[in-house]
Amino acid sequence: MAVRAVRGAVQLAQDEAGHMDEQVAQLLTAVLERNELSHDDLISVWFTATPDLHSAFPAAAARGLGIVDVPLICAQELDIEDAMPRVVRVLAHIESDKPRSEITHVYLGAAAALRKDIAQ
Repeated sequence: MAVRAVRGAVQLAQDEAGHMDEQVAQLLTAVLERNELSHDDLISVWFTATPDLHSAFPAAAARGLGIVDVPLICAQELDIEDAMPRVVRVLAHIESDKPRSEITHVYLGAAAALRKDIAQ
């Protein structure tokens, strides 16, 4: 079994804890489903949020999905002028037999514009 990485992002409509939980849960669920993964396939998950998000930790949404025995960490994105606002990004390290070329990266809604080259 190989270690792979899968990326994703979602743009929030507003900085509100319930909305963040909902959107991050949707993103993580899509990452797992589109890559045919279970929680047991997760090694670790990094979350970043743009500096304009203050209402909640994105990792809390993962815990709400039952991802309780996987190392999670949150960090702040660089504050780049004209960057897309209210974005949560994820980088999940996984165990998978899939070749790297078959990993599906998930960019939901407007966040698909961030990586048109790999967004599915």
